[in-house]
Amino acid sequence: MSIHSKKEQIHELQQKGFVVVPGLVSPERCAELKQLAQQQLVEAAAPIEFEADLRYPGAPESKHAPGGHTVRRLLSAYSRSPQFSQWATAPEIRGWMELYFGEEPRLSLAHHNCMMTKHPAYGSLTGWHRDVRYWSFERDDLVSVWLALGSETVDNGALWFVPGSHSAHFTSERFDEAKFFRSDLPENQAMIQTAVSPELKTGDVVFFHCNTLHSAGKNLSDDVKFSLVYTYHGASNVPLPGSRSASKPEVAF
Repeated sequence: MSIHSKKEQIHELQQKGFVVVPGLVSPERCAELKQLAQQQLVEAAAPIEFEADLRYPGAPESKHAPGGHTVRRLLSAYSRSPQFSQWATAPEIRGWMELYFGEEPRLSLAHHNCMMTKHPAYGSLTGWHRDVRYWSFERDDLVSVWLALGSETVDNGALWFVPGSHSAHFTSERFDEAKFFRSDLPENQAMIQTAVSPELKTGDVVFFHCNTLHSAGKNLSDDVKFSLVYTYHGASNVPLPGSRSASKPEVAF
């Protein structure tokens, strides 16, 4: 990837709050990562998060209900396998983040750092939110990297984004107690109606800002969807002491 193309991508991220980089990862590498994830999913290799833990709309009521052991995320992806950690700190990611932040990047192990799995039937939908709602850093300037290990469409629960929402200023009343963006407010509905859901192919990557409003629907297909997700920030943007964001060591690369 040339410096020129990276600068164009970064400009789009700065303007829209997200940017899709097509085919950043080869189909062969994606197949290897997906096979690892499928194996760990079958083994239910800890640490994992179940849909029933969060109880988002469409999730099982409890672990004892039908579908109660449907996995939502394979947590701590960075330490799950060398293949996962190699992608997290790949040269193309470092170069992109250095150009965006203007300094050495850091990989957060406290946020995202997971293999997202969205299952048919019991995979829940995720309401509109900003990731920064539970994050605590000196500055709200972090970027997440979402790697599609298979096709992602509206039909299998792909991401939706509200363009430009990362630079919008909202009062707390625009969010509910769980810090989800309230879809019952007319002013919020007007923003949500501008949302787009970019269709991703295997190996496509979405870079999105921590303040970008996004959501995801249910998986109406017959196959589990796998997405590898990491979050980065500049070295000078440190997590606040005592916060969840500071609860795990970070990775300089």
